[in-house]
Amino acid sequence: MATLVSKLSASASMPSSTSDAPVYNIPIPAFLATASGAATWTFTTAAIVLALLALEQSVYRRKKQHLPGDNWTIPIIGKFADSMKPTMEGYMKQWNSGALSAISVFNIFIVMASSNEFSRKILNSPNHAEPCLVHSAKQILLPENWVFLTGKTHVEYRRGLNLLFTRKALGSYFNTMDSITRQHLRQWLAQATADGKPQTIMMPVRDLNMVTSLRVFCGNHLPDQAAKEISEKYWDITLALELVNFPLAIPGTKVYRAVQARKVALTWLELAAFRSKEAMAAGKEAECMLDEWVKILADPSYKGRREFSDHEMAMVVFSFLFASQDAMSSGLIYGFQHLADHPEILAKIRKEQDKVRGGDRESPMTLEQLEEMPYLRAVVKESLRVMPPVTMVPYATTKAFPISDSYTVPAGSMVIPSFYNSLHDPEVYPDPDTLLPERWLDPNSSANTNPKNYLVFGSGPHKCIGLEYATMNIAVVLALASEMMDWEHVLTPESDKVQ
Repeated sequence: MATLVSKLSASASMPSSTSDAPVYNIPIPAFLATASGAATWTFTTAAIVLALLALEQSVYRRKKQHLPGDNWTIPIIGKFADSMKPTMEGYMKQWNSGALSAISVFNIFIVMASSNEFSRKILNSPNHAEPCLVHSAKQILLPENWVFLTGKTHVEYRRGLNLLFTRKALGSYFNTMDSITRQHLRQWLAQATADGKPQTIMMPVRDLNMVTSLRVFCGNHLPDQAAKEISEKYWDITLALELVNFPLAIPGTKVYRAVQARKVALTWLELAAFRSKEAMAAGKEAECMLDEWVKILADPSYKGRREFSDHEMAMVVFSFLFASQDAMSSGLIYGFQHLADHPEILAKIRKEQDKVRGGDRESPMTLEQLEEMPYLRAVVKESLRVMPPVTMVPYATTKAFPISDSYTVPAGSMVIPSFYNSLHDPEVYPDPDTLLPERWLDPNSSANTNPKNYLVFGSGPHKCIGLEYATMNIAVVLALASEMMDWEHVLTPESDKVQ
């Protein structure tokens, strides 16, 4: 039992001595002592929590300064709920709030850039910011992947890879693209005929792009089983690279499944790199991108880095595949939708096809023929502008970034350049939401005289290295589809929703 010691005096005056004062031991019930202790801990804990929450708000407001955005962040989670199911309407609201605006998600301070000036500045400031994609990206793609490299190392790496996308190299990929596209279009037609009902297009297009890219990149160095397995498992990687996911690779999570898929894919891709080196050493003709790369490295006139392990080559192909089955698939899906919604544009593509190909629908299409199809190329370029496959790319500041005269993005923040506003600037693209391929046919148009606004493939040192391949592949598929089949857009309540 706890005791209370009370020292009492018989008079109102202070006693000269307390030695004779009576002492009383008054028992205190245990539950009151326990309650007193619990209350102390409760108040202490509450005080600490409130202090931390106050600190959180203070740090957020200090970083935010005068930027548009919520004056207070939701404790701990910030805008997490909004980021779980992002919408174009939500992004548009954020972009329209200012050229720079601020939000916070799980205490990650984020600056959104909506203007062309600030977006380009982020993309072209490698000394202040580097691509980070999403939180789990390095776990999945591996931190040593070339897409995360910066500075001289990245420049040298990229210089060699650029040679895989020259006009000569692209021309050598044409037969592969043509034959695989025809095969898939025939399968689509057979499926539609058998079912007799509308077919969804998302996954068929994604599968077409995966198979095409795997064969363009790896040729027959990949067994059919490997191509099928990579194509199926890569979808787990796509899901794990969404903007918001549980970040740890714990069994049962998207990130865990993605890591397992990456291991499988890299095993097969390393085998393809090994077989390519063997084939080129044996004097065989190049049949894919890996072969072209091996030949370039062996060329005596080549001055770049020459030694790449099978693993390094596999990682490069692995990163190319992500762009292929994600952004390029999205671009192609909208290409089909735009042509279905604009039959007059589809009719012009067909007319151009007949003129250039002379009515020969069976012979493989060539790069030379594509170069004689300005209207088709304008349609692809305009389709990508109206509905860009990539609307933004997250970067991380490596140090304080003075992005404007009045604001510096703190080090360790996320800074996200938007592409959408630049691509829908009415001063550069009059009637910006309307599909007008003709705007690209006039060399003096505002679209052609303002190339800095066309951020479909980014800008700066990390600009999409495969942009020519992507646009070429979309053009080939739409051209062959226009010759081989008719299609229409069956509208649903979700048809105009951007996911």
